[in-house]
Amino acid sequence: MLLCLFLLASIVAKSCQLNSTACGENYRRPEPTDISVECGTSSINLAILICPVIYTGYNASLLILNYINDDPTCAATLDESVTPPVARFTFPINTTKACGSTFMTTNSAGTGAFVDFSNIQTVHMSGAVRSYDPTTGVVSYNAELKYFYSCSYPLEYLINNTLIEVSASSIAVKDNNGSFISTLSMGLYEDISYTTPLVVPPMGLELRTKVFVQVKAENLTDQYHILLDRCYATTSPQPMNSTFFNLFVTCSQDQMTTMHENGVSQYARFSFPAFRFVEQQNQSVSTYYLHCITRLCEISTCSNFMQCSKRRKRDASSAPEAMTLSSSIPIITRNDNDVSSSGSRMGLGIVVGVLTVVVIVAGAASTILYRRLRRL
Repeated sequence: MLLCLFLLASIVAKSCQLNSTACGENYRRPEPTDISVECGTSSINLAILICPVIYTGYNASLLILNYINDDPTCAATLDESVTPPVARFTFPINTTKACGSTFMTTNSAGTGAFVDFSNIQTVHMSGAVRSYDPTTGVVSYNAELKYFYSCSYPLEYLINNTLIEVSASSIAVKDNNGSFISTLSMGLYEDISYTTPLVVPPMGLELRTKVFVQVKAENLTDQYHILLDRCYATTSPQPMNSTFFNLFVTCSQDQMTTMHENGVSQYARFSFPAFRFVEQQNQSVSTYYLHCITRLCEISTCSNFMQCSKRRKRDASSAPEAMTLSSSIPIITRNDNDVSSSGSRMGLGIVVGVLTVVVIVAGAASTILYRRLRRL
């Protein structure tokens, strides 16, 4: 009984304090827009205006996330440093530690740039913050508060900082879209230990130089691994009807490409020898750009996506759909044919010149010998 009286006294005290100092015109009835959702790369952050909560008869300690009231890490924190003040909730993106959030993964067939793949995934996280009414009597004069939230994350990306597809669901009061693209990056290296970045000289790489490629995630929730679905090179930084060459598509891999690590950690690594595009043979160097379509798969399901029988292969006659993309790192190779053909022409000129001199000398010698024989 004493605890209930103390709790109610705390509510009244806090209500009066915020009402007089910080609430102002925000001391009003709750509205659907009172909650904001930030879908981060490793956690989800909720912020609920506290003044309407106090107006209804509650405080931050009486806001319960997904019915979990025995875990301090899932409780609200009152933030009076902002105007108007808010109650904040922060919880990780993890199926075992997300403070009761519901996870749902949807699957759909790939379209457009994802036409190669029959299973494109999006993960949705949702839940609700509800009020706990401390009233012990038969009736209550406090309205029940419910704040619903949702975050949707696509699990397929093109690694040149361009998001290919975003799916979202509309759930109750507040939903939002998140993206893991900011955690992903691609790097080119010159060694298999992936410690020395590849520096492309102005005159280009020599053909067959080994290029090591790494796609990695930083500050990403440990729930997901990286799985490269497709990596390809194009002659244009934006692959719009440009020539392309597949280094690999799912289980179909070019014989010169070597896969070192894929789908088993937050790193994916492969290598290939530097090549040139035939259409650029009349240019001094061959320049092309590398792109990788990357899937984030839950650790428990990555092995399923690595089974070739469950993944649709690409029709080799079709090209990537036109897209607006940032340029990836250009790879420049020397066009050795220009050097060898120039050398051949020079060598041929020398041989022809020598033969011409020989013919002239032989002709002159024959003429002199013929005249001497006639005199005899």
